[in-house]
Amino acid sequence: MFSSLPQTVPDLLKWQWSEIEPYFHDLAARTLTAQNVHDWLADWTALDERLGEMYARLSLAKTQNTADKDAEQAYNAFLDNIFPKAEAARQKLREKLLASGLEPQGFELPLKKMRASAELFREQNLPLLTQEQKLVSQYEKIIGAQTVEWDGKEVTIAQLRPIYQNPDRATRERAWRLAMSRQLADRQAINDLWREFLTLRRRIAANADKPDYRAYKWQQLHRFDYTPDDCRTFHRAIEAAVVPAAQRIYERRRKRLGVETLRPWDLDVDPLGRAPLKPFNTGDELKEIAASIFNRVDATLGGYFETMVRENLLDLENRKNKAPGAYCTNFPMSKRPFIFQNAVGLHSDLQTILHESGHAFHNFERYALPYAPQRQVGMEFAEVASMAMELLASPYLAKNQGGVYSDADAARARIEHLESEILFWPYMAVVDAFQHWVYENPDAAMDASNCDAEWARLWNRFMVGVDWSGLEQEMMTGWHRKLHIHEVPFYYVEYGLAQLGAVQVWGNALRNQARAVADYRRALALGGTVSLPELYATAGARFAFDAATLQRAVDLMEEVIAKLENE
Repeated sequence: MFSSLPQTVPDLLKWQWSEIEPYFHDLAARTLTAQNVHDWLADWTALDERLGEMYARLSLAKTQNTADKDAEQAYNAFLDNIFPKAEAARQKLREKLLASGLEPQGFELPLKKMRASAELFREQNLPLLTQEQKLVSQYEKIIGAQTVEWDGKEVTIAQLRPIYQNPDRATRERAWRLAMSRQLADRQAINDLWREFLTLRRRIAANADKPDYRAYKWQQLHRFDYTPDDCRTFHRAIEAAVVPAAQRIYERRRKRLGVETLRPWDLDVDPLGRAPLKPFNTGDELKEIAASIFNRVDATLGGYFETMVRENLLDLENRKNKAPGAYCTNFPMSKRPFIFQNAVGLHSDLQTILHESGHAFHNFERYALPYAPQRQVGMEFAEVASMAMELLASPYLAKNQGGVYSDADAARARIEHLESEILFWPYMAVVDAFQHWVYENPDAAMDASNCDAEWARLWNRFMVGVDWSGLEQEMMTGWHRKLHIHEVPFYYVEYGLAQLGAVQVWGNALRNQARAVADYRRALALGGTVSLPELYATAGARFAFDAATLQRAVDLMEEVIAKLENE
């Protein structure tokens, strides 16, 4: 057993490849038998946990401050000096385990994933994968540096979001146009970066002997349970079952606002003229609200969140030079998750922490699995963990249930959440269908104007109900502002599939909340030891792409929205 591995974070962050390499050599040199394979896997896990945490902490630091040159240098040093060598060494260990013919208990699916990863591995791709991560950092720097002047102060694009809830339509429009103008100023820079991304990804796929990047990515993401055709089926199901429901939501909003057509700056303001929901002012207040809600959902989950608060594992408030978005990362050596987001005081920020905490709870639950490969879960289910948590927490938004709102505001928040989830599915279809088009037509996609045209075509197919006339440039460049397309290609359909799973879990909770939460936690604890259909079934849902399942989910959501509006 390895006893000399770093045990503290400061020691870990000083680790050099010359210190790491002997551990890989030791593992590669051992003879594997049924008697010692568990010790071997335990040592590999201990080593992998440290490399995983090293990467996570260095990556976190450079997203916390995209202007921090030291953080960027440390991250790039890891990518240049450790990442490719560690990946090559991991490949040898995968090949060793696969060649042994051993199949430890609970390892059937992890071994299948290892075979897929081992088959894709090419040493010549390691520097290209490193370069890809550096391009991601460049994209984050472009977005993170986007600021505007509003009321005499420099603010980030994210900090304009509360203005979109202002009851004065002219003010909303002015803020929206200001943000779009600033983002369009980076149009050429993002287009140039896009060509670099595509060129690099085509080389990676060709090196791996794959016909195209989608085939490469499908295997890399271990998508064993569905195909690109299933995604197209899902897009058509959304078009049939969800787009009409989305139109009903938009039309209801248009009538309540009393406007001739609904414009992009009309989508966040309360249509009944009520003041915006303002659940908190500071990150500390947000932590307190979330802790209270989670303790009502489940005592163990509440305890997990309190651990994160106590150990300073949350960076919640937006600031200049902070990378965009929100995520939950994982410190596997420390057995702790970390939540990063860009909160500015909106209800959507409360939804975000509920969502990211679902990921955190998933991490806590799967830490009990002994070996790292067993903990690797496809995002199709990892997002059920987060999206279901938003819905499982929703009954506790009211003050008399442990939350922050009056009964009326809690109902309003729940309605807004359910409506936003219905509206999300068509947008998800745009993002996913766009990525399929890009990698089916990589030559055409090298020209950003073709990407603009395809995005516009898909937008007009799925996003029906909002008037973008005169705003064609802003609309067709929407793909610039979806970081997944640039940073983690093909990672988006997971949200749509997981939302369908999450709504089914929530439907169970409407009948029996305690049982639904218990089923949810049982599924989280399985980690990546069983297939996606089995994970969904354990959570009380069905892994599905069809219009009938989607229609039942939409019907339930619209039924609950109507009930909440009449209370």
